[in-house]
Amino acid sequence: MTPRPGSTPAEPSSVALDLTGRTALVTGAAGGIGRACALRLAAAGARLRAVDLDPEGLKSLAQEVARSPVGAEPVEIHPLDLTAPAGLDAAERAADGVDVLVNAAGTQLVRPIEKFPPEVFRRMLTLMLEAPFRTTRGALPGMYARGRGRIVHISSVHGLRASAYKSAYVAAKHGLEGLSKTTALEAAEHGVTCNCVNPAYVRTPLVERQIADQAEAHGIPAERVVTDIMLADSALKRLIEPAEVAEAVAYLCTPAAAFVTGSALPLDGAWTAH
Repeated sequence: MTPRPGSTPAEPSSVALDLTGRTALVTGAAGGIGRACALRLAAAGARLRAVDLDPEGLKSLAQEVARSPVGAEPVEIHPLDLTAPAGLDAAERAADGVDVLVNAAGTQLVRPIEKFPPEVFRRMLTLMLEAPFRTTRGALPGMYARGRGRIVHISSVHGLRASAYKSAYVAAKHGLEGLSKTTALEAAEHGVTCNCVNPAYVRTPLVERQIADQAEAHGIPAERVVTDIMLADSALKRLIEPAEVAEAVAYLCTPAAAFVTGSALPLDGAWTAH
């Protein structure tokens, strides 16, 4: 979709951020928003721990970072299933010692509640709510000991608004908002901030895979899903780019954002302005 005048995405890496000597863990790092965040933090000099179910995607990320002209450090990759007990345990251990934690792993299924598979509902809440809890649990002791830390959860506009046919996703993101606020209250005295970034529809494979599901759920042709469903509530009639989300994450990791905690940062094209 061609952006309207005045809605062109910001240039990448516009936020001044130096993470030299710091360690950052990103979940969902093999693709989409997670990959964009991982690349942005690595470009800022962070030692990167990358978690994802896709081992080949993680290898590709590590190779891209290695080719970077900024001389980023080698990526520590963790191919983990964050819906399984062993994967959750390993992710919590991997979060130990990090200075920055970004939870971006996510998935989607669009179905009416009466047709929503209970096992998928459970798996989605594990991935998008329990996994962020476990990585936060692993990261906080070290952050507290060092007196600093940044935690950013990739939530969604659906953490602030509901949509039909997305019961698991909306429930998980609303829960993530609560986890983030609670963490902010507990962590403030230790110099640790915790926030959510809340994008509308981002140009990622996750969104692309939704189109057929949305078309079936709403009974409309696939070509109408983007215009009639995805962008219906947005004043800006385009999808968000992953790099734009990564820049918002980068801002929340800067010293200038030290007083921003317990907040939700909408990147929703004025969706929530209604």
